[in-house]
Amino acid sequence: MRRTKPYVPGEQVNSENLLKLNTNENPYPPSPHVTKAIEGEMHRHLQLYPSPTADRLREVIADKHQLTKDHIFIGNGSDEVLAFSFMAFFEPGQTIRFPNITYSFYPVYSKIFDIPYETVPLQDDFTICPRDYFNAQGGVIFPNPNAPTSLYLELEAIEQILQQNPNQVVIIDEAYIDFAKTSAATLIEQYENLLVVQTTSKSRSLAGLRVGFALGQPHLIEALMRIKDSINSYTIDRLALVGATEAFLDEEYFTKTTNHIIDTREKVTTELEALGFTVLPSQTNFVFVTNEHQNAKRLYEQLKADDVLVRHFDVEPIEQYLRISIGTDEQMKQFITSLKQHLA
Repeated sequence: MRRTKPYVPGEQVNSENLLKLNTNENPYPPSPHVTKAIEGEMHRHLQLYPSPTADRLREVIADKHQLTKDHIFIGNGSDEVLAFSFMAFFEPGQTIRFPNITYSFYPVYSKIFDIPYETVPLQDDFTICPRDYFNAQGGVIFPNPNAPTSLYLELEAIEQILQQNPNQVVIIDEAYIDFAKTSAATLIEQYENLLVVQTTSKSRSLAGLRVGFALGQPHLIEALMRIKDSINSYTIDRLALVGATEAFLDEEYFTKTTNHIIDTREKVTTELEALGFTVLPSQTNFVFVTNEHQNAKRLYEQLKADDVLVRHFDVEPIEQYLRISIGTDEQMKQFITSLKQHLA
């Protein structure tokens, strides 16, 4: 515990008028079928343990990806799935690699599980160079699209990394993939060393329900099951199971809200560029921006004073960038109005 520096989540502020654009939550509620299923489940069977194998949810997710349930693992949020993955696939004494600008839980897990790690600098444009991840001693993990940069790595590059690490597990953390291009899950049948981790928190509006999942060949899923069953066989409660299942079944609602967020993202990008900001080409539900004429930390503080929360990372080389979650059209209008008041 002394060597561990815990993960710091996005700032939470209690204010009735707060515009919260700092934790990449979906601005739209979940499918009405989700709340209906949860309400129904509340009135039956809560005295009984939930399914330890979550077979129905696994089958629904597998069907979406043209896999079988044996290719799917369910966890209590993708963070738990990632923690189990570190325990299952990364060995103490074997150095793993991940980007120096990336999801800040990776060094936390590495330290708590005593796994040495090497942080690989991104290129000057914040993209990942595949060659930097060839022949990793202990394995590889990175988000795609990356966070907080919002940039997507093409599947051809991911295949290069997989091919150059044939005896190590490569974990692709796809929390934001539904706002991007093709998932690396399409490569699972070809690569036995590929594990893809996704979540229902972003595109399916279930951040409060805590359901994440992994996709990989059955031998990898079995390893995750062994870790889970050595800690807690019942990681997902009954309400979360039925709610997440309905979220995947209502494809029409999912497509509608996801496309709306993408459309809003593109409009906001255009508006920010017109105000002098450089906006990285986002493939997520947020934008990562900088303005050479503005101090990012000061701008963050000024927006916060207006009850508008965005995310500022006070670390090099991104200390002059802000990460802004995409809200509804009305919320983004409010954000732009507040922002304009503070531009020098």
